[in-house]
Amino acid sequence: MHFRTRAIHVGQHPDPATGSVIPPIHLASTFIQKGIGIPAEYDYARTGTPTRHNLEETLASLDDGIRALAFSSGMAAIHCVSQLLTPGDHIVTGTDLYGGSWRLFHKVLAKQGITVTAVPTSDFDRVCDAFTDCTKLLWLESPGNPLLSITDFDACVKYAHARGALVACDNTLATPVLSRPLSSGADIVMHSATKYLGGHSDLLGGVLVMRDPQLAQTLAWHQNATGAVMGPLECFLCSRGLKTLQLRVLEQSRTALEIARFLRTHPRVEKVYYPGLEEHPGHLLATKQMQGGYGAIVSFEVNGDPLAARKIVTLTKIFHLAVSLGAVESLIELPANMSHGAYEASARLACGIVDGLVRLSVGLEAFEDLRDDLDQALAHTDAV
Repeated sequence: MHFRTRAIHVGQHPDPATGSVIPPIHLASTFIQKGIGIPAEYDYARTGTPTRHNLEETLASLDDGIRALAFSSGMAAIHCVSQLLTPGDHIVTGTDLYGGSWRLFHKVLAKQGITVTAVPTSDFDRVCDAFTDCTKLLWLESPGNPLLSITDFDACVKYAHARGALVACDNTLATPVLSRPLSSGADIVMHSATKYLGGHSDLLGGVLVMRDPQLAQTLAWHQNATGAVMGPLECFLCSRGLKTLQLRVLEQSRTALEIARFLRTHPRVEKVYYPGLEEHPGHLLATKQMQGGYGAIVSFEVNGDPLAARKIVTLTKIFHLAVSLGAVESLIELPANMSHGAYEASARLACGIVDGLVRLSVGLEAFEDLRDDLDQALAHTDAV
């Protein structure tokens, strides 16, 4: 079946008891056992529930994996991957990645004896140079957040595997609609389900999808041991969101490209970050790796005083000032002060996340309305 058909039907079977088209939400925390020591499909909600397993079946299908795990948040999912590491191990990550990931890698895992090297993963040579004999994990994010850098999955995966390291990819921005890193050989794909998978700003969740059964079983063991599982209501909402995922992402990506082209020609905009623009350094690679679009995140820098950026994000009327991304409504934020505030100031600036950088999450509103909203906000920067 095609992607959009699987998103609606795989794992979402009609209820045999009532005939309801949508599977019911199972809120039970415990399940009756057939006898002492007799295995049952479900015993306790932390280990699994029908509602969560329905969602996980859909997710595995959409990402071309063999198994998916649904977590209480994206960070819980990433933390589960970190449980594969032991003191003395080394991680290579990008510099253009979500601020929460940066905090976990550099401020939490470092205290556990796990070292981290961050390099621009869009530069393959820098990735190779960062590896040591202790490197056990390469963590990629493409497009990167918030600078929309593009990483060569095929080259990085091949090199990491040759060095005996696992490859995990945060695919939140691209979603399985546009990119499927498991098909390039990545071992693990992570999504913040809070974003595009749910799509309506009404759930918190994370996802891991694997292509190797043994690795999937190991991660499932860690998830059960630590307990950060997605609740049944969130699973139900995420399953609902997946049914329109492809339609939403493709339309949002089309609008984002128009927004990027508009900003590129605006006299108050100094630089636009969007892989769909021909001048973006990763444009050709993104065209090769992403199918159907370049995503719905656009970042840009404003001419002049960084205070102009602070003013813009408070003056838009349709773009709401808020962290997060990927939902039907458009959002605007300053990464330096909001989504990427976990970076130390020196590290953030070294990574190119300047104070005047604005990040847009383009929703499903009409392009003309979003364009006019940005235009009127940008016009006020003349007074700064």
